[in-house]
Formats: sequence, structure tokens, C-alpha cells
Amino acid sequence: MSIATAPLLLEDTPLGPKAGGLYRRQNALVGLIAGVVLAAIGWVISHALLQGSNWGSDMVVTVTLTCWVIGFNIGIGTFNAPFRWVVGKDSTREDELYGAGVGQGAARYWKYCTDHKVVGTQYFVLVMVLFAIGGTLAMMIRTQLITAHSSFLSPGTYNNIVTIHGMIMIIATIIMVSGPFANFILPIMIGAKDMAFPRLNAMSLWVVVSAVPPLLATFVLGGVDTGWTTYAPLSVQAPPAMDAFAICIITFAGVSVTVAGINTIVTVSTMRAKGMTMSRVPIFAWGSVVSAALGLYAMPAFLTAMSMMITDRATGTSFFVNQLGGAGWLWENVFWTMGHPEVYVILLPGTAALMEIASTFSRKPVFAYKAAVAAFVGIGSLAIMVWAHHMFTTGWAPNLATPFMLTTELISIPTGVIFLVLIGTIWKGSIWARLPMYFLYLFLWNFIIGGVTGIYLSDVPADQFFHGNMFTTAHFHYTLLGGAMIAATGAVCYWFPKMTGRMLNERIGKTAFWFIAIAFQVTYFGQFWEGFQGMPRRIAFYDPIFLRANQMSTIGAYFLMLGWMILLAAIIVSWRNGKIAPANPWHAKSLEWKVQTPVPLENFLVDPVVTSDPYTYGEGVPDGQNQPSAAPEPELVPAGASESTSGGGAS
Repeated sequence: MSIATAPLLLEDTPLGPKAGGLYRRQNALVGLIAGVVLAAIGWVISHALLQGSNWGSDMVVTVTLTCWVIGFNIGIGTFNAPFRWVVGKDSTREDELYGAGVGQGAARYWKYCTDHKVVGTQYFVLVMVLFAIGGTLAMMIRTQLITAHSSFLSPGTYNNIVTIHGMIMIIATIIMVSGPFANFILPIMIGAKDMAFPRLNAMSLWVVVSAVPPLLATFVLGGVDTGWTTYAPLSVQAPPAMDAFAICIITFAGVSVTVAGINTIVTVSTMRAKGMTMSRVPIFAWGSVVSAALGLYAMPAFLTAMSMMITDRATGTSFFVNQLGGAGWLWENVFWTMGHPEVYVILLPGTAALMEIASTFSRKPVFAYKAAVAAFVGIGSLAIMVWAHHMFTTGWAPNLATPFMLTTELISIPTGVIFLVLIGTIWKGSIWARLPMYFLYLFLWNFIIGGVTGIYLSDVPADQFFHGNMFTTAHFHYTLLGGAMIAATGAVCYWFPKMTGRMLNERIGKTAFWFIAIAFQVTYFGQFWEGFQGMPRRIAFYDPIFLRANQMSTIGAYFLMLGWMILLAAIIVSWRNGKIAPANPWHAKSLEWKVQTPVPLENFLVDPVVTSDPYTYGEGVPDGQNQPSAAPEPELVPAGASESTSGGGAS
């Protein structure tokens, strides 16, 4: 791959005092104020009009929180461009540059910014905040379960926390790779100057931000104690907190994920560099596109389910009310039409990122590249045909149990191919044992456990025993936390130098790794133990026979949280004071490592021309001569050195 350089940067372009228009007066604080003000207006009007009606409280909450979402996005600037289009006022070049953050320094990270690199960084911070909230709730759950009859939480509060913990972690894991890296890294990786739709890209971020407060508001609106699946008719009968929960999901799934998925697909389809044929597209791009396409199929189902549920509650429809002709089966089918494909929406981008890591740190091309692409497509195709295995124990359509058992077992074939591709890539490679590789190895260990235990749950007789107990909880966490989240952590360690301009402190990072790796096994083997003993899920109190297994799991969870906190400390310390990163510290071949750090506004000063695939490791090495066993440690410039000499600095 070749890239030319030029001396002039768009960031150096001087902007006039009127550039940006409304954007100059808009930021996160203005969005917060606008959201609160519009929510207050919505509450006053809806309360006055609906007080005393059959669905008054539900409609008031729905109107109030809808106004919050709209008001926040007005205040942050989400609707500026369509508003200008409606009134017939086009943006100038200076307005566009201001909207991309030119000349605003760190302030652009608190604003609606169209630069994909800023959006990626904003997503990165948002994901860490969401995981911090979800992890805190998880520790409250495990603290409750350290004794058989703990008084730490009441049963109602415990169930509320279980629900919100589950949904926050689902939101965080859906965006943990597709948010930071499909935004920051992917366009550079394929030779594009930005995402296809920069304004929609920024919109996808701030819509998620506006969706989080309604979810947290459930704690003061009566709580949602139905579990994150919110099965009807329980959800129809729940307190007004259920309306807030639905507003969060409608906003997140119906707008953010859908918009982001379309953006990813169009960007990769239409904006690849000259010479980048589909056989030269980096494997991370393939994983991101298949994940985005699967999300476009799955998330509208979630939107549909929540919309029908909220109309049942707020307007008197009866989609899920049996007495009025509805059916709870409808909820389960629509929900799991989203719920199982969502697992692969989460898993595929992180797994593809690990393939990039495996190739770079093994100094080998991705093994069986075409088979890996076919496996991604196969998973995406089969993922839409497995949803009913979540209903094996309900009695719904028993004649369909066998075909759904078959499709669920079949999906293990392309999943196994991906596993073998990773093994094949590192097999006999010249391994460079840096922190990203540590997390690759941990992924392989965890994911094989998650995958094998999943086969048990695809079998109807075994599922009859395991479905409602802690075995399923352990399997789920081995797959999503031990698999997808560990893969995302490896991606953080890999692309951290390009995103921040600093090297991640590996000494602190490896300390965190060992805490995470060991404590994870203790935590979730404890939950497998609970499951084999028959302990049900989602209970605040339990028989003392399960005490030892719960103590094992809770102690492991404390150390697991400590490991994540150490890793967070490594990220913060390195971002602020880490060693300046060279442009390509890993000696990688793909395009994102060919541009300078910090990356220019339009990524490439001259359009790149791609002349080979991104995995040309070993070219020019004589026959019989192996690559070095470890790539050399990159030369690093001490923190505080001149950016003009180091090429570093914060992105």
C-alpha cells in the first residue's frame, strides 16, 4: 500500500468568527438544559391534559421522556442540518469545517462533531462510562448473593438492578467495538476520508447519550423487575418505569444502531481506496459490515416490540393482553428475533479485530481469509434462524423444537471456522507477545468454554434442566463478557496508540490482565457450579446448599472488578502521560498505520492507492528463513517531546 504526503493540513485553515452558526452555541451542557426544559414543558402539559385518565401516568412519563430525548438532541445540534435544509439555507465550507471540530481543541469532544475520529473517541469514553455503571450494578448483585439471606438489597430492588444491569451491559457491548473502532479506525483502514454520512454518524452517538438517562430514571419511577427480557404481560403490568425503559430502547435500537449500521455498510461499500478490491478489504471491515447488516435485521424487531408494549400501556391497545385478544407468545417471538442475532451483532466486530491482532503479532497473513469471510456471512445468515431455542421450555410450538435445535447446532460450524482461523493465523507464527496478544489468548480460552456450553443449551432435553438456572448465566457471560468484551479489550490495546497518540502502559495493563483472566474463571466457574446444583436465576435469596458456589463467584467478581479498575487506570494514566506513540508502533501493514499520528482531519493528505492486501508479512524473506521470533520494540519518544519530531500527540 502506498500513500503520498503533502504539507498543508485542513486543520490549519483559519475560520471566520461566524463559522459554524448555531453550532457555536451548542454543546453537551446546552443539550442537558434544553432536554430538561422541554421535558418539564412536556410534563406540565401532559399532566394537565391526562390527569385522571386510565393511562395517565404512563402517557405522562412517555411524553416527558420523549421530550427529554428531543430537547437534548436539539440542544446538542443533532437537528441543525435538516432545519437549515428546510429553511433553504445551505452550510458554507467554513460551517462544515467548524462542524468537524476545526480550531476547537478539546471542546469538540463535548459537542456534536462530524469528524469520525472525534465520534470514535466520544464512543470510547461513553462505553467506559456505561461499563462502569453496569459493573457497579453487577457488584451489587454479587454482594447480595454472598450469603443465602442477605439484607443488603430487598427482593424488589435486587430484581430492578438485575434488569438495568442487563440492559446497560447489552447497550455497552453492542457499541463497544462498532462505536469506537468502526468510527475511528474503519474509514482510515479502507482509505476513506470520513464516514459516508458524517452528520448521521454524530447523531448515532448523541442519541445513545440521550437514551441513557431514561434507563437510569427507572430507579425513581417504580423500578423494572421483569428482567432485561421484559416479558409481556409482566411488562404491560409494570410501574411507569417500564415506559422509561421502552423510551430508552426505542431511541437506542430504533435510531442509533440502525443509523450507525447503514453508515458502516455504505462507507465500506462505496468509499474504499483505489485498488482496494473486496479481496483486499481488511477482515475487520468484513466483520463490521456483517454485524451492521445483522443489526439492521434485528434491531427493528426490538423497536417493534417496545413500541407495541408502550402502546398497550399508554393508549389501551392489546397486542400482549390475552383477555383482549393479544398473546404473550407474540412478545417472545418478536423479542428473540432481536435477542439472539444481537449476540452476533456484539461478537463479530470484536472477533474480526482479533484477526487483525493475530496477523500483526504473528507476522503472518490471516489464515484462510476467504473462509473467515464466508464464516462471518454464514453466522449472519444462520443467526436469524435460531431465535426459538430461547422458548424450548415455554411449550410454544413443540413441533418446531427439532428444526430450531438443528439450526442452533449448525451455527457452531461457522463459529468453529472463525476459531480455527485465529488458531491457524498464530500457528507457527513469529509471535510478538504484547498486551493485545494476551487478550487474544484469553479470548480463545473463554470462547471455547462459552461455545461448548452453548451446545448443551441447544439440546432440548439438556435445556429443560439448564434454561432457568445459573448455568445459562455462566454460559452467557463466558460468551459475551469472556468472548466479545475480551476481544474488544484486545482491540483497545491494539488501536490505543492510533486513537490517543500514546502507548498504553503494558506493565499496568499486564497486571490488569492477570487479575481479569484468573478472576473471570473463578467467578463464572462458580456460577457453573451453582447451575449444576440447580440454583435458579434472578433470585435474591437462596437455599444454603448453594452458599459455597455463590461465595466463590462473588469473591471472584470482586477481583474481576479490581482487574477492570486497574485496566481503566492504565488507560487514563497512559492517555494523559503515556509515551508518545510513533505512527506505526506494531509495524502493521493496514492503512490506518500508514497515516501520521495524530491523524489529519481528512485522514489522507493525498488519496491512497492500494497495491496489495493488508497482510503481506514475510514478503522478501528468503526461503527457509523465518521471521524474527519477536518484532523489535518500537522506539518511543518521551512524553512532552515535540510533536513535530515525534509525530505523536493526542488525537
